[in-house]
Amino acid sequence: MQLNAEQVCEALPWDLMIDALSDIFARDDVCAPVRHHHGVEVPGEPQATLLLMPAWIPGEYLGVKQVNVFPGNSARFQPGLSSHYLLSCGRTGSPLVQLEGNEVTARRTAAASALASRFLSREDSRELLMVGAGRMGRRLIPAHMSVRPICRVRVWDRNPAASQALVAELRAADIDARVCATEELQQAAGTADIISCATLATDPVILGDWLKPGTHLDLVGSFTPTMRETDNRAMQRCAVFVDTRAGALCETGDLIIPIRDGAITPETILAEFADLCRGRHPGRSALENPAGAITLFKSVGDSREDLAAAILAYRNLS
Repeated sequence: MQLNAEQVCEALPWDLMIDALSDIFARDDVCAPVRHHHGVEVPGEPQATLLLMPAWIPGEYLGVKQVNVFPGNSARFQPGLSSHYLLSCGRTGSPLVQLEGNEVTARRTAAASALASRFLSREDSRELLMVGAGRMGRRLIPAHMSVRPICRVRVWDRNPAASQALVAELRAADIDARVCATEELQQAAGTADIISCATLATDPVILGDWLKPGTHLDLVGSFTPTMRETDNRAMQRCAVFVDTRAGALCETGDLIIPIRDGAITPETILAEFADLCRGRHPGRSALENPAGAITLFKSVGDSREDLAAAILAYRNLS
């Protein structure tokens, strides 16, 4: 059985996807090795990259995401990245379902942010500032709206046309949305209850001094040591949480740079998903002055999230 991107969306509704992530991080029997990176030679073209992200639950399910990055495709006007996910039986190894991988990644990433928001944002959060109007922004907005009573959305992107297009889509869905101009970004960040960032920025876009008490800052975009979406001040002001400590400390400039600069230490991270989902840290409610605390969640992705998505899709379609 194969699922295309549209079928993946249908099989992974936000509420069930968020619960599936919570369930898989609450388990202690899931095996999730570090992702594998391999260079692939392409004669006469730039080197390609093969990424493999395996995970399994002994005796239940075995899955792997294959991501192919072929820079030479740009000359052919083809996407440079493609991926798929193969879920197999954990007892026999027999293939069960293959899923279009880009949509799996996008939905599980947005669901992870929503799961973190469920632990870390204020329950009365009503205004969302979406920083980045691309593929992830279109998924992060409904994901956050599924866990909090958000009634106003502001959208900023370095490309104003992208912001306008996303806002038009949101308004067509009867969502109170408007474009946030660059000169309005500081003010918008200072009034938002939740700020979600999904950009390819290498310099801070949201500054720590802009954040009001009680804000939740969700950082999705940075996935290399040189990328960052916020500054050292934000890391110092915020109660910091991550999806996985191991991944966050070696992959994202949002943490690597302030640690290198001496602004924070690895111990600044209060908890990861396993701590939150297993009840070892309750999240915002355990912080000093929960109503006024500023929280921050940084995700880099984890193969358990892909596995949870594939299992949910398979069960929904079986």
